[in-house]
Amino acid sequence: MPETTVTLSEEVREAMAAHRPVVALESTIIAHGLPRPRNLAVAEELEALVRKEGAVPATIAVLDGVAHVGLDRRQLEQVAGDPGVRKLGHRDLAPALAARASGATTVSATAFLAARSGIRVFATGGLGGVHREWAQSQDESADLRLLARTRITVVCAGVKSILDVPATLQRLETLGVTVLGYGTEHFPGFYLTSSGEPVDWTVRSPEEVAAVMRAQETLAVPGTPGAALIVAHPVPQDEQLDPELHDRVLAEALDECRERGIVGQAVTPFLLEYLMRHTEGASLEANLAAVRGNVRLAARIAAAAAAVR
Repeated sequence: MPETTVTLSEEVREAMAAHRPVVALESTIIAHGLPRPRNLAVAEELEALVRKEGAVPATIAVLDGVAHVGLDRRQLEQVAGDPGVRKLGHRDLAPALAARASGATTVSATAFLAARSGIRVFATGGLGGVHREWAQSQDESADLRLLARTRITVVCAGVKSILDVPATLQRLETLGVTVLGYGTEHFPGFYLTSSGEPVDWTVRSPEEVAAVMRAQETLAVPGTPGAALIVAHPVPQDEQLDPELHDRVLAEALDECRERGIVGQAVTPFLLEYLMRHTEGASLEANLAAVRGNVRLAARIAAAAAAVR
């Protein structure tokens, strides 16, 4: 990938040169996860939360064939307002750059471009993972393999609850990706505070996370990319989706998905849309509550990591 195809904003470039904390943010939630015009307001809100915690936001997107790490107001408006903006995973970056296309970056693309730019911390909502009925479909998110070979700290609310959470945790273990529960001994359930699955390690402060990041760097084998560090941060209990409502609607959604024969990449957007409609928007609000908390925590972790460099 030629150097000219990746551009850091002046704010991000100056912050990194001065070793100030920077937090990467994905753009798919702006382009494809929220209705207009609320999507632009949320994008600006998330960047403001990063700044309030003393860090610099670096929202990432591909615009007209150039990967931008850090967007200005006009660029945010383009991502939020252009219905032609594509959804780009890591595998889509090279074709998008070559075709001079515009696209919003998913977890895998954002993590790749952030790490490539030297950013150490990335905040998102929930990760992709192993899909239910994997034995039949062999469907697994590209997020997992990308994180297995990308050194970045990802603050998230677990993996999307529509997935097979135990299988995803097993897959992360197989791939050598470390998972920390932040203030919890159970892996979060995205919309839910807990998935019921235990985590092996619990941390309780940004400084503890930063210490794990430093230990990762100490253990790194020269010439190898290393793996990500996942900080699993649960949505507050008073902001989670009602667990009974979640389980009932998700079961209905899965039944309808099977009846319609929906498979492959179409499954996740169908299930998320079904949940949003049949919970009357409550799932979306729980998602946003999780993202806000993750963004704040990521900024504090980035600050703690920068303080000891």
